[in-house]
Amino acid sequence: MTQPKNFGFGEEEQMVRDSARKFLKDNLPIERLRTLVAKDHVEAYESEVQPANYDEELWKQIIELGWTALGVPEADGGMGMKMIALTSLAEEAGRAGLPSPLISTLMATCVLRETDNASGALGKIAEGRPASLAITTAEGSWDSADTDVVAETSGTGAVLNGRASFVQDARKAELLIVSARSDAGIGLYAVAADAPGLKILPDRIVDLTRDQATVEFANVEVKQSDVVASLGTGDKAVESALPALLTIVSADICGAAEWQLQTTAEYAKVRKQFDRPIGFFQAVKHPIVDMMVDIDRARSIVYTAACAIDTEPETALKYARMAKAAASDVAAFCSGRSVQLHGGIGFTWECDLHIYFKRQKHNQMYLGDGAFQRARLAELYD
Repeated sequence: MTQPKNFGFGEEEQMVRDSARKFLKDNLPIERLRTLVAKDHVEAYESEVQPANYDEELWKQIIELGWTALGVPEADGGMGMKMIALTSLAEEAGRAGLPSPLISTLMATCVLRETDNASGALGKIAEGRPASLAITTAEGSWDSADTDVVAETSGTGAVLNGRASFVQDARKAELLIVSARSDAGIGLYAVAADAPGLKILPDRIVDLTRDQATVEFANVEVKQSDVVASLGTGDKAVESALPALLTIVSADICGAAEWQLQTTAEYAKVRKQFDRPIGFFQAVKHPIVDMMVDIDRARSIVYTAACAIDTEPETALKYARMAKAAASDVAAFCSGRSVQLHGGIGFTWECDLHIYFKRQKHNQMYLGDGAFQRARLAELYD
């Protein structure tokens, strides 16, 4: 099947992108972002528990705008929009450095859409309850058949024991989508973040725009209605959603990289050396152009992957891995060049570059960096 023109990006998707861009520009300027997450170095990195700062009022506005309902099917109370719309929203979140549970909620939505009993959980997300995936092992594996949580059947429900690692925005989420194993296979469970027996152990990470944690389960009871993927089908749901997860993270990277590019280009126009703006010199011009070219290439692959999810799912994983590989490389390159071209000020806490640098470094490795994705791509052709 041939992909539609312009990746299937129509009027509705353009409206989502443009309204998100304007809303975040108006409500989350860089001064506000700095105040939220980087106002104090000691608080950010030396406090006993690293803060998970975000603007709860801004999050309420995001809910009112319907962003959490964007990918939820209409039958479950959402808007049922295409992957291309979720991708454009994720890109704008990255451009703004948005500290919120939006990205983790979009990713949880994508997994739930692949399950057989997720109407209740999807309905909660559509109403605005933030969610996150608890599917990663202590070794960092998010393989659909691998989990450190064990499920034991209890009546019509289950009891969960074990731990999930590297859970994104765990302290902001109200709903966790947990992968757990039993003799019958992998199942997925929707668990309230404040459920008895559930404990959130915050990680200390470099990225100030999100939080991460290990989540422990000690005899956490789950009702039958919260078993979103029955035993033996949970791994298939995660596997089917993987292209969407990779695409969302890649879009976030592209948005943040665009901010790095534009900020660096503006700085090159006003910073002077030898009585000329530094942008006059080829040693500055050329890296900025290289940033632009690499971002455009990665963005093109990201939207190809999103369109494939919507129109030709048989090719989606290939394109999604290509997108994450290109985007991860862009995260590293643009972060390095933006700091380098800002000179001495670029390395300081007072320069806003570090907020995006750290978000990019986190995203670069999350779900596998460029080298990892290229190795997985090679396996597709063995």
